[in-house]
Amino acid sequence: MRARRFFNTTGPCNPDDHYMLPPADRLVGAQLHRYIKDKLFWVLHAPRQTGKTTFLLSWMREINAGDEAISCYVSVERCQGVPEPERAMPAICNAIRDYTRMLGLAIPKIKSDDAGSMLSDMLIQWSELVAPKPLIVLFDEVDTLEGETLISFLRQLRGGFASRGAGTFPISMALVGMRDLKDYITAAKDGKALNPGSPFNVKADSASLANFTKEDVIKLFAQRTQETGQQITPEALDYVYEQSKGQPWIVNSLFARATLRILDEASTETVTKNLIKQARLQMIEARETHLDALGERLRDPRIEHVVQTIITGGTDPSIGRTNRDVELAMDLGLISWDAETGFTIANPIYEEILTRFLNSGYHDNLPPPSTWPWQKSDGTLDMDRLLVEFQKFWRRHSEMWEQKSNYTEAFPHLLLMAFLQRVTNGGGYIEREYAAGRGRMDLAVEFAGKCYIIEVKIISSYDSPATVREEGLEQICRYRDKINASAPTYLVIFDRRPQAKEQSWDERISWEVDAATNVAILGC
Repeated sequence: MRARRFFNTTGPCNPDDHYMLPPADRLVGAQLHRYIKDKLFWVLHAPRQTGKTTFLLSWMREINAGDEAISCYVSVERCQGVPEPERAMPAICNAIRDYTRMLGLAIPKIKSDDAGSMLSDMLIQWSELVAPKPLIVLFDEVDTLEGETLISFLRQLRGGFASRGAGTFPISMALVGMRDLKDYITAAKDGKALNPGSPFNVKADSASLANFTKEDVIKLFAQRTQETGQQITPEALDYVYEQSKGQPWIVNSLFARATLRILDEASTETVTKNLIKQARLQMIEARETHLDALGERLRDPRIEHVVQTIITGGTDPSIGRTNRDVELAMDLGLISWDAETGFTIANPIYEEILTRFLNSGYHDNLPPPSTWPWQKSDGTLDMDRLLVEFQKFWRRHSEMWEQKSNYTEAFPHLLLMAFLQRVTNGGGYIEREYAAGRGRMDLAVEFAGKCYIIEVKIISSYDSPATVREEGLEQICRYRDKINASAPTYLVIFDRRPQAKEQSWDERISWEVDAATNVAILGC
C-alpha cells in the first residue's frame, strides 16, 4: 500500500505523491497532437504555480511512453540574471546534458566554443543521437532569460527551424514561462516594440493554463475523500473557490493547511468552512513565498499604476487589455477582467496580500489599540470610537505620511484598512470589494460575531461633495442589503480636491448620521 498522498504546494505535482488533476485538461489554445504531427514550435505562458512544469513533465512522460518521439524537459532558470551569451549559452547546454542524464537519454556534447552557435550545434547533434526518432524539447523558465542571451537563444532556435526533422533538428519545441513570447522579446530589446526583424517568427500557437473550475476544486478534494474517507462540507468547497477563484496553488494550500496542520494528518474529521477560514488566515500570516513574490511585484511602476486604479475604483482609459502594463499584471496573475466587473484583483486572497503588503508600514507604525478603548464591554467592536480615532489620526499624520507613500491615490484607502487591521488581526476578518471604475471601495468587517459595513469614497477635482455624498449613500445601502441589512454602516469620504487643503481641519473633519438611511457619514 502506497503512502498517503497530500495536497502539494512546492514544486511540480506527480500522481504517486500528490492529489492532482490532469493539467493538460486546463490548456487553453493548445493542440498538442498538432505540435508533433505538424512539427511546430509553440509557447505556453501562465502565472507562477499554476501547473506549467507539472504539465510539461506529464506530457514528456506521455510522449516517451510511446514510440513516436523522444521528449526532454529542460529548465533554463540557472541562466537568470546572465545577459551575456558567452556565459549563458554554456550553462544552457550543460542544463541539457544534466536533464538528459537524469532521464537516461543519450547525452549530447558541447562541440562549439561560439556562443552564437553553441546551442544550435548541440540540438543538431542531440537530434542525431536519438534518431530515427524525432526529438521534442520542452524549455521551461524561458522568461528568466534576458538581454542578448534571450535574443541569441531565440535566434539559434529559429535558425534550425527550417531543417527540423528526425536526425537533423528538434521537430517541436515548447517555450514556457509566465509571459507570452512577444513580451519578453520586447523586454530583451529594452522595451522597444516588435518589428519585422524579430528574431523569432516561427511560433505556431500561444497557449495558456486556466485556473481550476469549481468542479475541479470539488474533484480534487474528492480524491482525498476516496482514499481516506475524510469529507468536506459544500460550504467549505464554495469558500475555497470564492477565495481562490480556482488559482491552483491557493486551492492546494488551503486544503493542505486544513488537512495537515489544523487537523492531524491521520484525522478523518470533516473539513468545514471555519477550518478553511483558519487555513486562509494562517497562509496569509505566514507570507509564503508565492504570496510574498506577488507583493514584491507591486514595487514595479508598471504594476503600481494598474493596481492603484483598481484599489481606488478609479477610471483610466489608458488601462485596457491591450495596454502593456495591464498585460503584464494579467500574465502575472495579479489582476483579471470580465465584462461584468471590469478589472479586479484576481482573487480575494491576493486582495488581502496586496493590501497588507502596501499598508504594512502604516499598520506597523500605528499606535497600539490599547491606547484607546476600541471594544465594548461585551467584547464587540466599538466601530464608532475606532473611526473617531481614525479621524484624529488622519488629521494629525496624513499629510506627513502621504509624502512617504508611493501609492498616493490609494493612500486614504490603505491607511484606513491598516487602522482596521490593527484591531481585527486574529479576531476578525475584512472582506473587500473594489474594482476599476466602481468609484468606491466597500468593506465588510466581521468581529466577535458582528458585521460592520464601510464604504470609502473620494471627492476629486471634478466632483462636488453633494454628488459624492448622494452616490455614496445609494451605493452603500445596496452593499449593506447584499451583505447584512442590519449591520452598522459608515460612509467615509476623503476630500482630495486641491481647494480642500485650504480649509481648516475643523471644516474638513465631520461626522453626521443620515436620518433616512441610518448611515454615519464621515468627512476626512
